[in-house]
Amino acid sequence: MVNTKVTLCGLELDNPLIPASGTFGYGYEFAELYDINLLGTFSFKGTTGEARFGNPTPRIADCPAGMINAVGLQNPGVEAVIAKELPKLRECFHKPVMANVSGFSVEDYAYTCEKLDKEEQVGWLEVNVSCPNVHGGGMSFGTSPEAAASVTRAVKAVTTKPVIIKLSPNVTDIVSIAKACEEAGADGISLINTLLGMRIDLKTKKPVIANKMGGFSGPAIKPVAIRMVYQVAQAVKIPVVGMGGVSSAEDVIEMMMAGATAVEVGAANLVNPYACRDIINDLPRVMEKDGIKNLTDMEINLNKVVSLSYTLEVDGDVIETVTAEKPMMFIFGTGYLLPKFEEYIAGKKVGDTFEFTLTEDEGYGRVNEDAIVELPKKLFEIDGKI
Repeated sequence: MVNTKVTLCGLELDNPLIPASGTFGYGYEFAELYDINLLGTFSFKGTTGEARFGNPTPRIADCPAGMINAVGLQNPGVEAVIAKELPKLRECFHKPVMANVSGFSVEDYAYTCEKLDKEEQVGWLEVNVSCPNVHGGGMSFGTSPEAAASVTRAVKAVTTKPVIIKLSPNVTDIVSIAKACEEAGADGISLINTLLGMRIDLKTKKPVIANKMGGFSGPAIKPVAIRMVYQVAQAVKIPVVGMGGVSSAEDVIEMMMAGATAVEVGAANLVNPYACRDIINDLPRVMEKDGIKNLTDMEINLNKVVSLSYTLEVDGDVIETVTAEKPMMFIFGTGYLLPKFEEYIAGKKVGDTFEFTLTEDEGYGRVNEDAIVELPKKLFEIDGKI
């Protein structure tokens, strides 16, 4: 029997699945298809202080392994959400819900969050800092550590519920922004929001969507999301909610191995409205297959620090003996754990091969065209676990 429960900012979830904002409406639309109470929770449609009509159409463009959208935060405004949407939601969803908030000034964010913080059913405030700062030259709040921190401080000053800051991947250093939000009082970080993408119609020779560019999401962005979730989870002490390209139970486990406490599912809901239900139902099977009994204490965790002690011998010569404590996610040949091995490889040319022994494990290596050393999977085993 496996345990799928997790705790996010002090609130327990039956499982880590959270439909992402903008892909699940206000919940009751999906309640017509299945019992949405099986979800961990969900993040409802991005809400602003005033009603927004959104961007002109067309707003959506299909593309291989994903989609581009530029809906433009269409929503009825926070007063209408509180008066109309949340009462309808209460009739079909009986758990705390995550309120997604957008804004165009620090005061705008604070105003909307303060309103939603008073709603009993709201368990978390997910603050989307990918919006343009109308008082800061139009640059997104999420592209600057200082701007993201200013939003975080303003929201924390007027709220009591956990505040999760949702970060944009369209930055040069997402870790510095996450750390700035943590220092400003954020209770959690969620990432990644959509990447910036564009499609051009070959017949009309014009952009496919009216806004020209939009948010790219779908399976294609998962490797970027996994990388950024891992980097942020290593840098902060607050919970991380991972998202980006998740469409299966295996994807959920992979995201949690990278350091996520909970996982949001976005574009998959637009392809298959039963996606989250199906992932939740399949999660126990995948956990059992991978030997994971409890999601909060996974046996295989790339962030888990392990003690390593081994000797590396190449072409009959002892290159180095290493004793260290490092996370399980490491890469041989980068100097992270094997600096002398890096020096050895530097003297090789593309196509060169070599034999090696890592303690008791023998293997064969080759330098490929990208000058990256190809080593067998067995090198990444520690106590028999990968």
